[in-house]
Amino acid sequence: MKIEDYELLLKLNEMGTIRSTARAILISQPAVTQRLKYIENYFGVTIFIRTPKRLVLTPSGEIILNHAREVIQNENRLKNKLAQSSDDVQGTLSIACSSLISQRFLPAILGEYTSKYPKVIIDLVTGISEDIKYNHKDYHVSIIRGEKLKETTCMHLFEDPLYIFDTVPFPEKQIKERPLISFKSDDSMHELVDNWLYYNSDIIKPQRAIAVDQIETCKQFMKQGIGMAVLPESVSEKMKNEYPHLPLMIGEKPVTRSTWVCYEEGARQLPQVDAFLTILTNQPFLNSRYDGD
Repeated sequence: MKIEDYELLLKLNEMGTIRSTARAILISQPAVTQRLKYIENYFGVTIFIRTPKRLVLTPSGEIILNHAREVIQNENRLKNKLAQSSDDVQGTLSIACSSLISQRFLPAILGEYTSKYPKVIIDLVTGISEDIKYNHKDYHVSIIRGEKLKETTCMHLFEDPLYIFDTVPFPEKQIKERPLISFKSDDSMHELVDNWLYYNSDIIKPQRAIAVDQIETCKQFMKQGIGMAVLPESVSEKMKNEYPHLPLMIGEKPVTRSTWVCYEEGARQLPQVDAFLTILTNQPFLNSRYDGD
């Protein structure tokens, strides 16, 4: 059995189907099916029952998956010890990062990091912050938006002001009624927008909601005049020179999104983690060095 076989079993259990697992790990469905069959033959038991909706773990499968978790944890501990004992910065660096940060800032940061520490293997997962928070113990470092992670060490990276954009000007003394386009994000983002709309119902009244999956799609819909969009400054800074917009304010206080980097106690003792955090926390976020849009 290879470490990749144990990782495959955990991914199958997480995703629930062979099809979604194949998509997640970028190999074909027949290859996943063949590998699972080999593993089951190796142990001589059925690990998953195939149902029309999802894979169901058998009692024997539960035992094997618990063993798989232990094998992977021990493998990671060994790699970390070897990294600590080496004069070079090496090993694996596992990062979970908010999709917005991964698109806007992370490429340049990782470019700088990998040029300095080419022996480090980067294990990167991106997604919405709520999902990252739920699985944060699986990673060395979590870069999230909204509230910081409890029971971890967190460092504040920056505040990201929110703006509402449109192709149509915002009138001063009448209610603006337009569709509102939103992108897939975690609940804390939607709560900020809903709260602002509630307090500003005398100037903004969305006609209907249009939901899209990606923030870039949301921007392009707005630019085509389909409706209004609330966007963070980190992805819309240059748009302020081209499109009518308002800063989101409640009273005299701007509405912002916090960005945090969080990690478990002791993770910074790993040289590859410490080196990444040093580079990350020295970045000029929302600075012209990172040209977005």
